Amino acid sequence: MAMGLTTSLWVMAQVRLCDLAFIPATVVRRGDPDVGAVLVKVNRFDAGVTVFAQASSFDEKPAWSRGSGENPVNEAEADAYIARQVARDPDLWVIEIEDRRGNYELEGRVV
Repeated sequence: MAMGLTTSLWVMAQVRLCDLAFIPATVVRRGDPDVGAVLVKVNRFDAGVTVFAQASSFDEKPAWSRGSGENPVNEAEADAYIARQVARDPDLWVIEIEDRRGNYELEGRVV
């Protein structure tokens, strides 16, 4: 998250930004409100699902990796990936975004 910004505030901001853009977004799992990591599940329905995980960057700018792989997967595979990550990190947040048109963009770069 951005320096000085708690995870819960960042997550709520993402949900609000999606709301303003008429993109359904739901907090599926709440983690540590201050420093929990975040997974963003972007469901594009027929085009598949991609799960983005926070990644480290050397310049401290936001970065994300495609946790579910380079190509979109079906929802069951995405959910299995999320379940494995939650089992490893109980402080993890999960946001699900339903974006049929592909309008949602994460802040930061995808590595």
